[in-house]
Parts: sequence; structure tokens; C-alpha cells
Amino acid sequence: MIQAGPRRSARPRVDPLLRNGHVLTAGSLVTSAFGAGYWALATRWYGDATVGRTYAAVSAMMLLSGLGQLGLANVLVRFLPQPGADRRGLIRTAYTAAFGATLVAVLGFLALIPLCAPGLGFLREPAAGCCFVATTVAYALFALQDGALTGLRRPGLVVGKNSGFAVAKLVLVAALAAVSPTLGILMSWTLALVSTLLVVETRLFARLPPARGPARAAGIAPDPDPRVPPGPAEGDGPRRPARPRTPHPGPRFRPGPGLVRYAGADYLGTLCWLAATTVPPIIVLERVGARESAYFSLAWVVANTLYLVGLNMGASLLVEAAGGTAGLAAGCRRVLRHTGALLLLAIGPLVLGAPLVLRVFGPGYARDGAALLRLLALSALPHLVVATAINACRVLRRMRVVVAIQAGLAATVLTLTVALLPVFGLIGAGIAWLGAQTATALALLAARRIWLPTVSGRPA
Repeated sequence: MIQAGPRRSARPRVDPLLRNGHVLTAGSLVTSAFGAGYWALATRWYGDATVGRTYAAVSAMMLLSGLGQLGLANVLVRFLPQPGADRRGLIRTAYTAAFGATLVAVLGFLALIPLCAPGLGFLREPAAGCCFVATTVAYALFALQDGALTGLRRPGLVVGKNSGFAVAKLVLVAALAAVSPTLGILMSWTLALVSTLLVVETRLFARLPPARGPARAAGIAPDPDPRVPPGPAEGDGPRRPARPRTPHPGPRFRPGPGLVRYAGADYLGTLCWLAATTVPPIIVLERVGARESAYFSLAWVVANTLYLVGLNMGASLLVEAAGGTAGLAAGCRRVLRHTGALLLLAIGPLVLGAPLVLRVFGPGYARDGAALLRLLALSALPHLVVATAINACRVLRRMRVVVAIQAGLAATVLTLTVALLPVFGLIGAGIAWLGAQTATALALLAARRIWLPTVSGRPA
């Protein structure tokens, strides 16, 4: 009689870390494709100067909405997966705080435009100002929705929501071109954001799942539950008969001082990242003009698709490691190895075909933005290291390191942009971005003991 060998423990066939990252990335790439199409249509129906000014206004909107979000999107990603979390309470509290803070921030910015951004003076006109305020507040809540859905492990809704927003925006920018040739782009953002926000919000709260226990994701094991004492070792005496266990949901998770400290530090780091990504278009607008701002902005739109890959894989790492740090090092290495290979496959063709890609927007974009696009595309590879390190430090709650990384990156990007833009033109902005990302990534690789733990969870 032939005995069957020992049965292997069942393992998930698909790595949840990579699967969720792929789903989020796929959604972002679809959205980015719609976004590129959106701006391609905008360049056909609106003048280059209008495109440049509006993109700078959108960048300001993203900065202000990020300021008003108070760093709560990452807090939702980090703490909604916790067992016993009051999910409805966390989401509602985050929305209320973000709404009030964003409204104060955008009204203050409009008052200070003559001093800090004269090139955006058109936003002080009544119609443009109302659109700008509504868009900024709606975008803050829209971003918190992404954090909530990611934390609830519902990446499919993130994909559907962002795709729906992109399609609505694309349709509206075409429809509004004849109605308002100067404000049509901004109005398309406003209407698409508000409509998508309301639809998804209704679905989110109607089907909000109950609190769940700690998940055992492949490669990311939860920390042992300190409430459960270890059983007696062999030889310690007779064991008591095991009593049938009743399901216990665990202690109710409530935000405490630790969450507040986490949120505060993460908020500072997020503001630094927003400054690095949203202030350069405004600097270009103020220093070299609206037309050059359009060329810079559209090159950034294309290159940003590569950045979304690293950001989404980092978000997946953050969710899968929410239950513990035992598998964090392996998760980081999988993200770096797998995502790095994907980026290399995308960067090569983009560098070689930069003029052809930008020709979609017009000959001026291909002529003046190709070299810039090449530099921005190359910077996506070191950015993967930066994004992975930041999310690993979030899991480890080393928030001072998170703030230090992002503050150093922002300071380097903005300083080099201001210094190199008058000397090299738009290429100077690309050199600034590539140089800052590369320097930060090299520093993190040299100091990887800070963010790359061993299997035991201690620093490597």
C-alpha cells in the first residue's frame, strides 16, 4: 500500500501584496491614459497659455487639498485594516476634519494670490474662484475616499471610481470648450469630481464591511496577539481539557495618542511631497511663462504614470503589513525587484520615443518637452526606492524618518528648480527632479538598516 506523502499547507496562489498593487496600478494607469487623452483634447480646444495657467491652478488645488487632508488618507490606509477598528467613525471623522481644513486653506490662498502667485490672478474672479473652491474641497474628500477604499481592501472600487472620474472629466472638457474657452478646463474638474464623489460615497457607506480579524497575507504575517498566553511547554504538567472557543472580535480599536502622533508626522511628510510635485509648475509659470508651463505640465503628466506604479505598490505594502512587521523585509524586496523590472520595461521605450509621445499634444510639446520627459522618466527608478522606504517606515512607525526623507527631497527639488530653471530652461527642472530623486535613493540604500528590517522585525 502506497501512503500519500504529507499534505502541503494551502497557500494562496497569488501574492496579495503584488495582486493588490497590480490592481491599484492598473486603475491608475487607466486613469492616467484618460488623463493624457484629457489634456490632449484640451490642447486642441484651448490655447497653450490657457492650458499652462489652468494646469498651474490644478497644481495649486492639489497642494491646498493635500494641506486640508491633514494626512488622513494614509491614516485610513494604515488603521482601517486594524481588527476592531470603528470604520465608520474613522471615515466620518476624517471627512469632517478635511472639509473644514481645506475650506480654510483655499480661502486663505485666494486672498494671498497677489503676493504668492500673481500668474494665477484669474482665480480671484467670481466664477473661477467658486470653481476653484469647490474643486479643491471635493478633491480633498476624493483623495480620502481612495485611502478608505484601499484600507478596506477594495481596490476594485478605486479602479472604477478613478476611471469614472477620468471619463466624466474628458467628456466635460469637450462639452465646455464652446461654453467657456477660458474656464472650461477648470469647470470640467469641478463637475466630474463632485458627481463621482457623491456616487461612490453612497456605495461606500451602504456596503461598509464589519470589523475583521488580522489577515494573514502571504509573506506578511501578523504579530502575535499579546492577549493570548502561550500554552504550557511539554513536560510542564497535565494539560487542561480544551474548552470550545467562541469567536471573539477582539478589543474595539479606537484612535488614541499613537494615531494622532502618526497622523501629525505623516501629514508633515505628505505636505513636503506635495510641495515637491505641485510647486514646480507654479514656479515655471511665474519664471518663464504660461506657454512653457504647458510644455512642462504635459511632460509631467506622461512621466507621472511611471511614478504611480511605485506609489501604488507602496500603498499595497502598507496595507498588507498592517497586521505586523514579520514579513516586511521580504515584502519590500519583492516590491523593489518586481516593480523595478516593470519600470525598466516602461522607461526604455519612453526615453527613446519621447518626441513621438509628446507629439500627441502638439508639435511645440514634442520640440520643447522631449528632453524634459526623458529626465523625468529616468527619475522614476530611484523614486521606487524612495517610495518603498517611506512606506516601510510608515509600517514601522518611524515617522521622523518619513518626514526627514520627504522634507529633504522637497527642499532639494525646489532649490535646484529655482537655481537651474533660469540657466537651462525646462531641462533644468528635469535635472532638478532626477538629481533629487537619485541622491535621496542612494542615501536610503546606504542607510537601509533604518527602513529594511530583518525577518524578526528588527533593523537589518
